[in-house]
Amino acid sequence: MQESSRGSAVLCSQLGYVFKQPLLLSRALTHRSYAPEHNERLEFLGDSVLGCIVAKYLCAAYPQLSEGELSRLRSNLVKEETLAILAQQLDLGNYLKLGEGERKSGGSRRPSILADAMEALFGAVLLDSGFADAEKVVLNLLVPYLAQVDAQTLGKDAKTLLQEYLQGKRIPLPSYSIITTQGQAHEQSFEVECAIPSLKIATRGAGSSRRNAEQQAAQAAYQQLSTSHD
Repeated sequence: MQESSRGSAVLCSQLGYVFKQPLLLSRALTHRSYAPEHNERLEFLGDSVLGCIVAKYLCAAYPQLSEGELSRLRSNLVKEETLAILAQQLDLGNYLKLGEGERKSGGSRRPSILADAMEALFGAVLLDSGFADAEKVVLNLLVPYLAQVDAQTLGKDAKTLLQEYLQGKRIPLPSYSIITTQGQAHEQSFEVECAIPSLKIATRGAGSSRRNAEQQAAQAAYQQLSTSHD
């Protein structure tokens, strides 16, 4: 019990928040496989407050972005992948209460479980102390993360990024062509070339669909351009 309290203290220190009702913290960390009183209702609450907090922050921080750009940015900040990254930074998996089967199958590392627990924590802070403190906790985690990524490109696919880059430089758009197709109709793999003749760039990508292969080729071209034309 003492060890658990020390662990909770470390987690609270990382969150920048100390719970007045420790039971809420315990509930937020409890998976449905562990006990009937689990974190799913807190997760529901946290999901809603997270979206509101992020929307409020983005409107203030990025006045130049359109509604569509703000929506794209918000959706990429509140998605499972991002929340799981934040959870990993907190070592949240070490604090989760999981049933034996879930624990043995690696549940403490599963992105969906980690993301759900992050949302439950936000919901728990809201119930424990209100919106202002929940906002502080969310931004304490998200703002440093956002500083490490490019808000203008977050969530855009490689073909879109490449197209916008070339349009901005008034360079003709790339052409995509299939180089090889292998396998049966239901298990095909494609190799595609992305060519930008005016820049003497030709990159290739492979994937289980033509679209995926084009994205891979575009990503390679975009990285090449970003490296050589910075």
